[in-house]
Amino acid sequence: MSNIFSNVIGRKLVMSLSGLFLILFVIFHATMNLVVIFSPEAYDAICKFLGANWYALAGTAVLAGGFFVHIIYSIILTLSNKKARGTERYAMTSRPKMVSWASKNMFVLGVIVIGFAGLHLYQFWAKMQLVEIMHGHDWAAAGITTDPTMGSVLIQHYFANPCIVAAYVIWIGALWFHLTHGFWSALHTIGFSNQKWIPRLECLGKAIATISCAMYLVVILGIYIQSLLG
Repeated sequence: MSNIFSNVIGRKLVMSLSGLFLILFVIFHATMNLVVIFSPEAYDAICKFLGANWYALAGTAVLAGGFFVHIIYSIILTLSNKKARGTERYAMTSRPKMVSWASKNMFVLGVIVIGFAGLHLYQFWAKMQLVEIMHGHDWAAAGITTDPTMGSVLIQHYFANPCIVAAYVIWIGALWFHLTHGFWSALHTIGFSNQKWIPRLECLGKAIATISCAMYLVVILGIYIQSLLG
């Protein structure tokens, strides 16, 4: 069992499984956010349901753990691959031509995704679930004027700013490339590596990345357009 965490194949497996877990969260999060376009009230109800409740906190802890594991192992693998093969990172015996650029820049793309994830946490999580964790139902007594369960208010506030919108569009672009290669690479590591499955996984990875990122863009650009129309 210890070999899973010490050898290269084991580390790739851990990173692949944690990556697939994070992809599931990306899909869930994108789907949840899409609700705000149709009904801010329904979105706020979801935010309230996923506030500082025990099940939401447990889910947050698991998500944070998966995120942390994925980052640590990506750093370890990048350093070991760079040391062993120079600049040829994430080298594979059978890599689709269309994902070659993403595969060579996965670490850079990951850094961009992580950097903007930090901004996203500051703008939303720190003003929502963290506020509830720290103050519970006494958030108003603590001088906080915005209900931390009203996520639609924060979305409408931030995505009315063109600079923030532009930054998020860049983030979504990096996320698309990262997901496109990450999904294929993870399943390749798990064992789906024959020539019959490679084009299918490449196509499926692109579909998942495109649909997820499109949902994010619909929310970001949709809210921005709504702010322009008044």
